[in-house]
Amino acid sequence: MKLAAIDIGSNAIRLQIIRVIQENDLVSFKKLEYLRFPLRLGKDVFKEGKIGATTQQKFEKLMRIFKLLMDLYEVDDYIAVATSAMREAENGTSIVQQIATYFNLKIDIIAGKVEAEMLSKAIVPYLDDKNYIHIDVGGGSTELNLYKGKEKINSQSFKVGSVRQLNASDRKDKFKKMGEWMKLEENKLKKPIIAVGTGGNINKLYKLSRQQRNNSVSLTELSALRMYVKEFDYQKRINILKLNPDRADVIIPASEIYIEVMKLAGADQIMVPGVGLKDGLLYTLFEKTIGENIQNVQFLEQF
Repeated sequence: MKLAAIDIGSNAIRLQIIRVIQENDLVSFKKLEYLRFPLRLGKDVFKEGKIGATTQQKFEKLMRIFKLLMDLYEVDDYIAVATSAMREAENGTSIVQQIATYFNLKIDIIAGKVEAEMLSKAIVPYLDDKNYIHIDVGGGSTELNLYKGKEKINSQSFKVGSVRQLNASDRKDKFKKMGEWMKLEENKLKKPIIAVGTGGNINKLYKLSRQQRNNSVSLTELSALRMYVKEFDYQKRINILKLNPDRADVIIPASEIYIEVMKLAGADQIMVPGVGLKDGLLYTLFEKTIGENIQNVQFLEQF
């Protein structure tokens, strides 16, 4: 069985195609193809309220390519979702309707709560009996999920991200609301709380870290990393730190969100499992296909 997932985010759009391998009780997802294209939908939407004509043309070309790849791989089923930028764009619905008509490609524009639920399917296998706050920083929104062991206690989406431009006062207000939300939930979770970070920026920060232990980075090290990266200007982040251009300008605002949420939650460690929404989408699609929930999947790279 071959499955595909398309994650249409505010900073980038991803396609992942996998083959499902089932051997007795073990289920494995073997990666056949992975593409990430830095089409920043949020740049238009968070500034103008809609997706501009040039960006729309590029988006349509990209969706055509993704559909052709899925056809070439002869996938049995796929799932495609759009998140913050598309759901806020005044022309978002009409664009996905056109894609469905032109390319026979169905895209669902999902709410933040649904996004968090799908992403949690990829997170749960990495959790044990401790207390966790899952922080997913996207281009337009940040999803927070609280876990007691593998059980989700609550979740909330906040309109602050790495691409969405907020002034200092607005960002402070968003962090205040995050703190108030966590305060309401604190009686459900006992400290210590471990943070779990997902998103391209925390993955890159983890790779830059010199104190990697058990897929985790300390709050102290993460704060030091942020200060280190901030010392470089945009061009030097690309040339010296080898960051992609679409990563070099958002890694600082993204790192601020991870750090502030960790401080609010009292978490001194952040675990970075290296999974994202695309992986949660594949879990969701596979469960729909077989008609039952699965607890764990082994991800295999191409070889």
